[in-house]
Amino acid sequence: MMLHIPGVLTPDQVNAMRARLHATDWVDGRASVGTQGAQVKRNRQLAEGSPLAVELGQIVSAALMAHPLFFSSALPLRILPPFFNGYAGGEQYGPHVDGAIRAQRSGAALRADVSCTVFLSDPADYDGGELAVVDTYGTHEVKLPAGDAIVYPSSSVHEVRAVTRGERLASFLWVQSMVRDDGRRAMLFELDTAIQALRAKHGDGAELVALTGHYHNLLRMWAEV
Repeated sequence: MMLHIPGVLTPDQVNAMRARLHATDWVDGRASVGTQGAQVKRNRQLAEGSPLAVELGQIVSAALMAHPLFFSSALPLRILPPFFNGYAGGEQYGPHVDGAIRAQRSGAALRADVSCTVFLSDPADYDGGELAVVDTYGTHEVKLPAGDAIVYPSSSVHEVRAVTRGERLASFLWVQSMVRDDGRRAMLFELDTAIQALRAKHGDGAELVALTGHYHNLLRMWAEV
């Protein structure tokens, strides 16, 4: 399931992050991938664990966890500290699949169930740079307003197209979900969304209580915590 999550970061947060990122030093993006990914990855990243990456990552993580759409769709158990990258001058990341297990500098390794990109550059500020995600329905190109996020299964083949003008800045991260199966997560999200819509329209009644019970019983059946 792919989902556009609007307004994760405020305009002030985005502007402050961009200013900090433009004033810092970057490292080769291939430092965080394996042999296969290094063959198709050409971009820049903040050094993993650097003070700036940690500071900005905490802001991104807190904003995502506070967003009801993110929580409902990803059902996060653990979030890997966010990374930050930049693409310009033809830089790109060719087709690849994210590794299933992501090591952390401190703490236990994390199973990557859900991938997330938070866009920090406005689409008008750069050409190219689309996130292209492949699923059973084809290839979907994503280029969102600054502050918005996209979540999608980490099992998907995806790429970042070459940036031919301007610069694309973004934060990206992985989530270990309480529900590892994407189909089950999608079913729970659709049920939760329907429950919220019915509650807003009709209030709580016996039928809605029953539906809510089914949601939580399915979550109880499928969740790993």
